Amino acid sequence: MSAIDDLPPLRDIIREHSLSARKSLGQNFLLDLNLTARIARAAGPLEDSTVIEVGPGPGGLTRALLALGARRVIAIERDERALAALDYIVKRYPGRLEIVHADAQQFDPRPLLDGGKAKIVANLPYNIATQLLVDWLSIEPWPPWYDMMVLMFQREVAERIVAQENGEAYGRLAVLANWRAETKILFDISPSAFVPQPKVTSSLVRLIPRAAPEPCDRRALEQVAAAAFGQRRKMLRQSLKSLSVDPARLAAAANIDTTRRAETIPISGFVAMARELANIRNTTSNIA
Repeated sequence: MSAIDDLPPLRDIIREHSLSARKSLGQNFLLDLNLTARIARAAGPLEDSTVIEVGPGPGGLTRALLALGARRVIAIERDERALAALDYIVKRYPGRLEIVHADAQQFDPRPLLDGGKAKIVANLPYNIATQLLVDWLSIEPWPPWYDMMVLMFQREVAERIVAQENGEAYGRLAVLANWRAETKILFDISPSAFVPQPKVTSSLVRLIPRAAPEPCDRRALEQVAAAAFGQRRKMLRQSLKSLSVDPARLAAAANIDTTRRAETIPISGFVAMARELANIRNTTSNIA
């Protein structure tokens, strides 16, 4: 018996189905069910929740989510080898686990949610983790179809997500993430907890969508941040030239000096510059 349920140990499941982790899929399995339960609790309470899980692998986190009361888990798994390994969980929790064989980057779960909200809880494959997060933060219209994300990242990526201005990790990802969500690193996980062991520490990050982020066009915000951080050691008067508008006009709209650098600008400053960029382009388009 495992720490959380009466199903076989994960190592036995992996052995039975020859489910070795594949580097090409960014797989690192978590086999400690006490640890997967801690991750699941971080997204709690789960009793009335639908949970979207990406990359369940042998099902350690899946089992924890269900054992701790998740009403429904929709597990998106690209690796066909894992499907049979997950079937024993389907039988143990009838009607509560749905396995979707799909690429999470191409899959839209909304038709399965019946208009309701979900939580995203996942030990994300490292090779697509950042792009998946950006996709989820870029959903339109906002607020999105999820009300919380509890996600595993490499520690370096986690620090980039939660970073604030004047921090070394502050950049484009932090601007997007903290504009649209409240972010927090919950705890770190040692490489020794994974099979195979990665070379870096991992961190669990919680993101709660803001119901009403400061209003601006998301694409304009991403463009301003990309330009500013694309040449992060240069002053804004130089880095923002790639937007083909007067950097001074953008900076003035945010009440900041063009001699400042990107890492010193708060998110509100980027939002103000993005609004001005959108206004300039709309005006130009109307004149044309």
